[in-house]
Amino acid sequence: MLKTSIIFGPARRRLAGTCRLLVLFLTILLTSCEDEFFPGLEWPHYDIVVTPGSSIQAAVDKAEPGDVIFIKSGTYKEAILVDKPDITIKGSENVVIVNPANEEDGIRVTQNGDGFKLYYVTLRDFEENGVFMIRADNYVLSHVTTINCGEYGLFPIASNHGLIEYCIASGHTDTGIYVGQCEDSELYHNTVYGNVNGLEIENCSKVIARYNNCYDNVAGILVVLLPGLRVTTSSDILISDNEITDNNHENFSEPNGGFENFVPSGCGILIVGTDNTRVEKNNVSGNDFLGIAVTSTLLLGGLAGLPPEDFSSIEPNPDGARVINNEVKNNGTAPPELPIPVPGVDLFWDGSGTDNCWRDNTYATTYPETLPTCTN
Repeated sequence: MLKTSIIFGPARRRLAGTCRLLVLFLTILLTSCEDEFFPGLEWPHYDIVVTPGSSIQAAVDKAEPGDVIFIKSGTYKEAILVDKPDITIKGSENVVIVNPANEEDGIRVTQNGDGFKLYYVTLRDFEENGVFMIRADNYVLSHVTTINCGEYGLFPIASNHGLIEYCIASGHTDTGIYVGQCEDSELYHNTVYGNVNGLEIENCSKVIARYNNCYDNVAGILVVLLPGLRVTTSSDILISDNEITDNNHENFSEPNGGFENFVPSGCGILIVGTDNTRVEKNNVSGNDFLGIAVTSTLLLGGLAGLPPEDFSSIEPNPDGARVINNEVKNNGTAPPELPIPVPGVDLFWDGSGTDNCWRDNTYATTYPETLPTCTN
């Protein structure tokens, strides 16, 4: 016979209250887990789970547009091709994708891969690029780490409306995090160190780079307009609230490469040939050559030994630069020997372009001695 216990009065009310508190506690716990392990996604929300010993590529091949692929912790030796739209790949803690042999790209996203999203993975030791994307719009790269992946860590090209946030890149012979020939791109809270260029924004428009930490590169941030590319203009770029310190690494780019061979060591922020570039509220210090420089692309060409006619496809002079309210200190103390004499200073302008100005910066040295003052 079952014995029934009946709870009356205050004891029953206390039990009910305890149950309600327990439900509330579990709800808060699950919600916090959702935020920690699945930020930006409804939890739990994944369509395919990849475990160590199985294939991420097989999961991508199986996935339908809109699917979320969840990768469990482990090391995966493979390269991945994404050739369909709206695929999300999300790692748990300690997901590492390593080069299985001689693969060029860790993850390659084609022009069919609009809406690609990648979260919480590390890529190591690929030959050319950690993540390579071409003509893949509306992408997100978040909490992605690339280590020693050849020339580029993250490399979206001709890929518009992108967000790169909380990523780390180190050990790349061209650039840690690069955006090229892109429009409407945002780079927030990234850390780049031990690369030739930390961040590079090349032939782009409408780009924001904020709250990034760039140190121990050859150059911290390079914003540049180069010739010979499909996109021949670059404008409307904001470089703000970044830490750009001690970028004095020896240039270790691959011999017989491109312009990266001629980026001088010791540079903080380089604005090279782009228009309407705003540089504000950055901390730029300890860079041996230049703190913040605004120059023509022809100066970089001169360092490379190229004649001006090689730049006829672009208008190489920077126009409308605004350098405002930056802390620029202890730069230019050990400038390198170059084929073109350029002094080491906190703030540098080669005199090219129109409507360039400076205001409310903290600095010790400039070239020229007097810089145009912004009135607006």
